[in-house]
Amino acid sequence: MKNISVIGAGTMGNGIAHVFAQTGFTVNLIDVSAAQLERAVATITKNLDRQISKGSLTEEQKKQALNNLTTYTSLIEGVAKADLVVEAATENTELKLNIFKQIDEFAPKGCILASNTSSISITKIAAVTSRPESVIGMHFMNPVPVMKLVEIINGYATDKAVTDTIVALSKQLGKVPCVVNDYPGFIANKILMPMINEAIYSLYEGIAGVEEIDTIMKLGMAHPMGPLQLADFIGLDVCLSILHVLYNGYGNTKYAPCPLLVNMVTAGKLGVKSGEGFYTYTAGSKDLVVSKRFL
Repeated sequence: MKNISVIGAGTMGNGIAHVFAQTGFTVNLIDVSAAQLERAVATITKNLDRQISKGSLTEEQKKQALNNLTTYTSLIEGVAKADLVVEAATENTELKLNIFKQIDEFAPKGCILASNTSSISITKIAAVTSRPESVIGMHFMNPVPVMKLVEIINGYATDKAVTDTIVALSKQLGKVPCVVNDYPGFIANKILMPMINEAIYSLYEGIAGVEEIDTIMKLGMAHPMGPLQLADFIGLDVCLSILHVLYNGYGNTKYAPCPLLVNMVTAGKLGVKSGEGFYTYTAGSKDLVVSKRFL
């Protein structure tokens, strides 16, 4: 497996492309937006420079990684010679299904089709292709160059040889693969999102403030980041979308999104990406400042 195509040049897509390119794979990064592709390459370059400053990468390795990367605005061209396609588009079911229909049509016959989805059914995605046995989930964690885990999700029809290939490939990237089965939220988000939702409910019900909730979870449970700060980092819209998947998939009210979360997303307060969520974010500042809304 040498030729990797990554669809989507956002935060996850550029991180996935970075890791594959740095490991020596030929990487085709695909996005409909040329401007987004430019931003992605700039981000990858910046992150490679950060690795150099920390002594974990040389200038020559950076140069080689960037040489391994090619960008495309055409999906047809970008997947034409792929051994593996990793879809990392927005967490939207209809969008992903449409992308997989196209990948299935234009990617080579032996190509494995993977999705970086954090919650959407791999079985459902696979069902729109003519090769469901070759479709698998490959859920990286953010930030991809730093986080070790890859949650590998078997769809109903995923072939064991495909799973074994992706497990071996993940190890080659320096990651730790964990194989799970295809049920709403898989494992990472089936456990994480109810915790985040409960933290938001605790704020909504006036049990404690933003800083208190996050401090208790950091100091009491040894979490590196409090659940409300983590929600901001993930994106409140993404959290809401995953909770909807869990609620619809299991039909259990314990997954019902907190009304405060719904209101914040409706108001455009999405966390880091919008500049405000439970905290406010100022470019160039690392200070964690609680949003005035919650003071």
